[in-house]
Amino acid sequence: MGDPAGIGPEVALAALANPAVQSVCRPVLLGDAKILRRVASQCQLSLPERVLSKSELTASDWQSIDRPTLIDFGNVNPEGFHPGHISAATGQASYDYIQFAIELAVQGSVDGVTTGPINKEALRAAGINFPGHTEIFSTQTGSQSSCMMQYSSEITCSFVTTHVGYQQVTGLLTAQRIREVIELSAEALSRIKNIAPEKLQFVVCGLNPHAGESGLFGHGEEEKIIMPAVTQARQLGLRVTAPLPPDTCFLPERRKTTDCFICMYHDQGHIPLKALAFDEAVNTTLGLPIIRTSVDHGTALDIAWQAMAKPASMVQAILLAAALASQTAATN
Repeated sequence: MGDPAGIGPEVALAALANPAVQSVCRPVLLGDAKILRRVASQCQLSLPERVLSKSELTASDWQSIDRPTLIDFGNVNPEGFHPGHISAATGQASYDYIQFAIELAVQGSVDGVTTGPINKEALRAAGINFPGHTEIFSTQTGSQSSCMMQYSSEITCSFVTTHVGYQQVTGLLTAQRIREVIELSAEALSRIKNIAPEKLQFVVCGLNPHAGESGLFGHGEEEKIIMPAVTQARQLGLRVTAPLPPDTCFLPERRKTTDCFICMYHDQGHIPLKALAFDEAVNTTLGLPIIRTSVDHGTALDIAWQAMAKPASMVQAILLAAALASQTAATN
């Protein structure tokens, strides 16, 4: 359910009650029953019919899940925090949900994981030194190569770097890493769209203004790092542009013919994506041994528990996870 102090609990409850979600999967919500009861009361939502205690779970419990179910961690004192406020307690709780979700997915008890929003300051307050979900999932599944992709029908972006400061970006860019992101994106979109990877069109964003203007801006990153990655991806049979100026990459006509934009840093892709598809986009981590999708928004502490949050991104994230799980089951 994400951080208890944010909008995660309410969008999770709303999504579980959504008929489209219930038609494609048996959703299991990891969270805290006391918190969710308060949220349900304040936001006029319903709890799942079935509630199981995490400490008393058995194998037969999993086999008998046939309806939306809440796994109650009982790990947050409702009187010990305030909705909309950052705290170590809620940061630790959100991390506990993530860890157990990963464990369930790795052992095959669930077919996929969809995560609610977490708060990085709350994680840090709890002594948890991960900058975000992507890094947690990559580390705890032992993934050698992974990346973030934000997917929607309007625009899709994959990211070479994510939660780092701008000064760190250039030091993290390598031709190998960029090629990896292109390949991971091609594999994922081939599954999502059910078309061959070589039929997909990728647009690679330059790092510098005007894509470097032939070395006038930056330190030749486009020529020395990005273009070699493009060449390598083309040798694999993928349709990839040379690095294009970021300020014109996302124009409407180009979006019509582009399956995925390869972005060098976080805001390069998140700004156009959230401007164009905030309620629809789904965050998914590519390269993991498990399926993981997520909402594309944060904890929105300023509107938490006020029945103002829209569950559309959570619903889309669950639907995508279910679709990917179905494809995996079919191929196996």
